[in-house]
Amino acid sequence: MNLKKIFVIIIFCATLASSVWAEESETSETPPAASNAHSEQKIQGFNLQGYNDAGDKAWDVNGTTADFKGQEITLSNVDANSYGEEKVNLTAEKGTINQTSGDMKLEKDVMITSERGMQMMTDSLNWNRKDDLVTTQDGVVITDKNMMVKGKGMKASPGLNSAEISQDVTARVNTEPKKDNGRIVTITSDGPMMIDQVKLTATFDENVVATQGDRMLKADRMEVHFQPDMKGITDMICIGNVEITQGENKTYAEKATYESATQKVTLSGRPKLIMETDKDNGIAAFTN
Repeated sequence: MNLKKIFVIIIFCATLASSVWAEESETSETPPAASNAHSEQKIQGFNLQGYNDAGDKAWDVNGTTADFKGQEITLSNVDANSYGEEKVNLTAEKGTINQTSGDMKLEKDVMITSERGMQMMTDSLNWNRKDDLVTTQDGVVITDKNMMVKGKGMKASPGLNSAEISQDVTARVNTEPKKDNGRIVTITSDGPMMIDQVKLTATFDENVVATQGDRMLKADRMEVHFQPDMKGITDMICIGNVEITQGENKTYAEKATYESATQKVTLSGRPKLIMETDKDNGIAAFTN
C-alpha cells in the first residue's frame, strides 16, 4: 500500500471540502450552530485508491458521502475493490477507514463477491490491510455454485480462497453437480470448519454429522476433498468415533473413507456392523 499517494488524495479531498465550506460561510446567512456542522468536512462522491510497489492499482474504495473525523473517514454506501491475483468486490451500507493503517470496518448488509462468483454475506466485517485478512464475530453465509456454508464467526482471505468458520456450522454440498438433480449432502458441526480452495479441501471438526437420503454419518472430524474448481466431491474421510446409520443398520469404526465415484465406504479401526435381520426381527453383529 502506497501511503504517500493515499495521503495526497486524502489531503486533496479535505482541502476541497474546506474550500467549499469557506465559500459558503462568506455568502450564507446560516446560523452558527448549522455552520459548525461543516467543520466535520463532509464531502460527496468519495474515492480512495491504493497502489503496490510496482505502481499498479492494488485497491480502491468508493462512497456516496465521507465524513473526516481525526484519523477516521466514515463512508456511506461503500463499494470497494481489491486487485490482485483475483479481483474481489466488497459492498456495505457503512464503512470506516483508518487513515494511518488503512484498516476498514464495514457494517450493515456486508457482501464480498470474488471473481469466481463465490459470495460471503454478514452484518459486520473488519478488514486488516497489513495481514490481508477479513474477520467477523457475526453470522456468515458463504455461497458457491455447488456449496452453501453458514455459521457464526469467520476469518478469511478477502478473496475467500481460504476461510475458517468458527462455530455452529451447516454446509450443503452437491456431490454430483453434473446430474440434473444432483445429490445433496448436509454436514453440520460444532466448529471450526476450514475451507481451502487452493488445496480443494473442507475440514469439519467437533460433533460432525453428515446426512444424505436415509444415510447418516457421524464422526469427530471430517475431511472433504473436492474436484478441480470445486465442481464435486472426490472423497470424504471421517476420523474418530465413526458411526454410520442406514435404515435400521449401524456401522462403527475409527475411520471411514467414502469415494464418490464408486459410492463405496471403506472402514478401518476395529469396524463393527450391526444389522437387523428379517427373521424374527433378529439382530446380527459383525466385527473385524
